[in-house]
Parts: sequence; structure tokens; C-alpha cells
Amino acid sequence: MFGVTDLWLFVVSGIALNMIPGPDSLYIMGRSAGQGFRAGSVAALGIGAGTFIHIFAAAFGLSAMLATSAMAFTIIKVLGGVYLLYIGCVMLLNKENDVTGELQSQKEVSLSTIFYQGFLTNVLNPKVALFFLAFVPQFISVDAPNKELSFLYLGLIFNVNAMIWCHFLAWSSSSIGRRLKQDKRITKYLTRFTGGLFLYFGIRLALSKQS
Repeated sequence: MFGVTDLWLFVVSGIALNMIPGPDSLYIMGRSAGQGFRAGSVAALGIGAGTFIHIFAAAFGLSAMLATSAMAFTIIKVLGGVYLLYIGCVMLLNKENDVTGELQSQKEVSLSTIFYQGFLTNVLNPKVALFFLAFVPQFISVDAPNKELSFLYLGLIFNVNAMIWCHFLAWSSSSIGRRLKQDKRITKYLTRFTGGLFLYFGIRLALSKQS
């Protein structure tokens, strides 16, 4: 169907890859723990929207520019790294002691802001674009009549599976977050730990090489 091969293997591999912790899942967990399932769900949808940008770009060849242009790759990775470092620093310096680590209090963070930040966390990571260029074509038949359609089909499946996993993270994290809020000391340490992880992801992205 749609010139796709080994669809079952693609689905299994995609689920396994989505379960590997990264800045996207970390952001969802932080939002959910700090502001509940609804905030985590919106964060996941923002990340999913960013993933669609990568999927369409890869399907129509735009992401190939990141694979061939060192300057384009460097610009995007620096922007993404700086943004992740910003989130990490805000969480480490935040005095509100909330898990989301925003400069504002939880009530002041709108759902539209959460969506936008989730979107940027994903779309400013050039490694995601390169991942789709490297991973998805392996499951497209060489004689597929419309390779762009095949790519979009597989990308949609990948993103739907990712959203299911992300919403599970949101649900489980919101449940844990309700309990953590009863102990401000644990919440404070969790915020600092999460901020440190964002700094790590930001530095790793900034130092990553084009492959």
C-alpha cells in the first residue's frame, strides 16, 4: 500500500524510537507534572505539529538542504541548542519551585504558549529532520509510484504512534505531579534536575556534527 514495505517493522521500530527519552518527552513530562494532563497534551500536540513540519520538509526534499549544507545545519542546530539552553537556565534559576520551571507562575502560562514552546523544541532540532531522511526511506519501495506520498503516509503513522506515547507520558506524569506538589522539596529538586537535562540536551545539540 502506497509503495511501503515492511510496515510492521516500521511501526515497531517507530514505537521503540519514540520511547527513547529526549527533549520532546522531557518537555511533555515537565508540563504535565507542573500543570496537569491538559498542559501535557497541548505540549505533545505542539511537538506533533513540529514533527509534521519535518515530515513534509523531508518528503519534498527541503530537509536535504540540512544534510548537504553545513551552514544551514549549523544555523538551525545553534538556534535549537540556544532554545534548549534557555529552557534549562530558566528552570535552574526559577524561584517559583514549580516543575515547569517558567519565569511565570503555572497559572500565567497559557496553553497557546505551551503549544508554541513544544513546537519550537521539536522544529528547531535539525537531527529530527535528518532522522526522517535516514529512517523513513528504508521502508519505501524503489518502484513506488509516488515516493512523496509514501513518505507522508509513513510519517503520518510515525507521528500518530508518537502522539499516543506522548499522551501516555502526559497522563502518567500528571498523576505523579499531583503527588509531588505535596512535597515542595522534591518538586524543587526535580525542577533542578530537569533543567540540568535540558542544558545537557542543548549542549549536545550545539556540539553535534552533520552526518
